[in-house]
Amino acid sequence: MLSKKTKYGIKALAYLAKRTDKTPVQTAEIARSENISPKFLESILLNLRKSGFLGAKKGKGGGYYLIKDPKEIQMTSVIRVLEGPIAMLPCVSLNYYEKCEDCPDEVTCSVHKLMIQVRDSTLKVLGENTLADLA
Repeated sequence: MLSKKTKYGIKALAYLAKRTDKTPVQTAEIARSENISPKFLESILLNLRKSGFLGAKKGKGGGYYLIKDPKEIQMTSVIRVLEGPIAMLPCVSLNYYEKCEDCPDEVTCSVHKLMIQVRDSTLKVLGENTLADLA
């Protein structure tokens, strides 16, 4: 299940991507428009800034803005930054692999086989969509 943090982060990025003028936008404006708690949103936007999706300008006329073109921001990247691994189990994760302690053999594990299919389908959908597609 997608966390509120990730959902709100995607909504905030989409809000910025939809804007025709690329001037910085204050957190309060995004929060009001997308019905998100300003304090919670601020922590999400800081995370997105540290991850290289957003820039920030301080002072009068300040706020957050997209650093990259929305067409260059794949949803797989956004999900991984905000949510962590895309795979539902660590034993099928491409970037965060860990062996399951309760599984003696991944090759014969029926859950493993199913979760690989789920992971691949999810990666396909997220990989084919960019922030521009959401905006």
